[in-house]
Amino acid sequence: MIRRILIPDPQSLIPMTIDHSSFQSPFSWRYSSDAMRVIWSEEHKRKLWRRIWVALAEAQSQFDLTTPEQVADLQAHAEQIDLERALQIEAEIKHDLMAEVKTYAEQCPIGGGIIHLGATSMDVEDNADALRVRASLDLILAAVQHLLHTLAAQVEKYADLPAMAFTHLQPAEPTTVGYRLAQTAQDLLSDYAELLRVRNEIKGKGFKGAVGTAASYIELLGSTAAYDDFETHIMDALDLEAFAAATQTYPRKQDWLVLNTLAGLAMTLYKFAFDLRILQSPPIGEWSEPFGAKQVGSSAMPFKRNPINAEKIDSLARYLAQLPRVAWDDAAHSLLERTLDDSANRRIILPEAFLCTDELLITAQKLIGGLVINEAAIARNFAIYGPFAATERLLMAVVKAGANRQEMHEIIREHALQAWAEIGAGRANPLIETLCADPRVTQYIDAVTARTLLDARAYVGNAAQTAQVLAARLQAL
Repeated sequence: MIRRILIPDPQSLIPMTIDHSSFQSPFSWRYSSDAMRVIWSEEHKRKLWRRIWVALAEAQSQFDLTTPEQVADLQAHAEQIDLERALQIEAEIKHDLMAEVKTYAEQCPIGGGIIHLGATSMDVEDNADALRVRASLDLILAAVQHLLHTLAAQVEKYADLPAMAFTHLQPAEPTTVGYRLAQTAQDLLSDYAELLRVRNEIKGKGFKGAVGTAASYIELLGSTAAYDDFETHIMDALDLEAFAAATQTYPRKQDWLVLNTLAGLAMTLYKFAFDLRILQSPPIGEWSEPFGAKQVGSSAMPFKRNPINAEKIDSLARYLAQLPRVAWDDAAHSLLERTLDDSANRRIILPEAFLCTDELLITAQKLIGGLVINEAAIARNFAIYGPFAATERLLMAVVKAGANRQEMHEIIREHALQAWAEIGAGRANPLIETLCADPRVTQYIDAVTARTLLDARAYVGNAAQTAQVLAARLQAL
C-alpha cells in the first residue's frame, strides 16, 4: 500500500520565466509535466530542506536542546525561500546548503542560531532526495495506472480482431490486435508492480552525522537510547523510514534500483512505440498514431505522416536506459564513507530520469488512447499473407486424415513457393485455389473443407479469451 505523502501543488510556485537567450534543458519547458518539474525545482528542494530543519529542531526541543520559541520562529519562515539571497551567499562561501542555512538564519532572529545543530549536509540533502524520489514515484505510479486502464480498454475493444502476426519481421500466423496489445499490457503490469515495490522501500539516510555513526547526536543527547528516540521522532515527522546503517549518505544503491526500474518501464514503452512505427509503415499500414488536422509531417514533403510521438518515445527511452549506468558507478565508486564524485551528476540524473519517464508516459497515453487501427489494411494483409499462415492448419487436418506428414509438408511448400512468385509479380495470392485443386490434398479432405481450413482468420487459438482476461485484470487495478 502507498503511504500518504505530500506532493507539491504546481500552482503553489510562481512559474519560472524561461530565458531562451541562454541554454535551457528541454525538460524545463518542452518535456514533462508541471507537477514533476515542481518536485525537482530548486525552490521545492529548499522548502524540503527547511521542513527537515524544522523537524530536527522540534525533536531537539523534546530534549531541551532548543526552545519552543526557536522552533516557532523556524516554522514561521519555512516557506519564505529567498533564492536570490542564497545564491549571493553561495557565491562567497561555495556551499549551497550552508548558503541556505545562512539565508534561513537571517530570516529567523529567534531560531536562526540553532538551524542544522548537530547535522551534516547529507542528513538534510539525502532525506530531502528520498522524499523527492518517493513523491516522483507516486506521480509515475498514478500515470502508469491510468495508462493501464486506457490500454485495457483497447485490449478489450480489439480482443477478437484477427491480424497477421510477424516473426523475424516476416508474416507468420494470425494473432488478434487485442492480444498483441496485451503483450504490452502484461509488461506494463510488471513494471507497475516493480515501481510499487521500489516506491514502498524508499528510505532516507536518517540523522547519522558525518560518517553515519551518529556521534554528534549522541554527544548532544547524552546516550544512544536517547538518540534512537530522537531519530525516530524526526523520521516519523517526515513520514520516512531511515536506513538502519548509512555512511555520510544513504546507500547509493537505492538510486540505481530506482533508475533501473524507470529504465525497465521505458523498455516496455520503447518496444510498443517501435512496433507501432513498423505497423504504421505504408507496406503494412495497420496501426497509426493520431495525427492532427493541422499537423505537419515534414517541412519538405507535405504528404508525410511521420510517427513523431512514437519516435519521441524511442528517443527519450534510449536516453533513460543509459542513466542506471551512471547510478551504478556512483554506488560502486562511493569509496569508504563517502566521496563527492556523485554529487554533480546526481543533480542531473535523478531529476532527468523522472522528467524523462513522465514525458514518456504522457506521450504513451496519447498514443494508446488515440491509437488508430486500420481494419481495411488488416484485411488487405490477410488476403495476401493469410493463406500461408493457414497452411499449418491444413497440414494437421490431412495428416489426421491419413496423409504422410513429411510428404504433405513438401507438397504445401511447393505450392507456397509458387504463390510467393505470383505475389512478387504483383498478382493475387493463388495459394488457396491451387491447394484446393490438388488431388494429393483432396484425396484426404474435400475442397470445401480445405478452403474453410485455409481461412486464417479463424486460426487465432485462445488469443481473444486471453486478451479479455488480462483486460479485466487491468481494469480492476
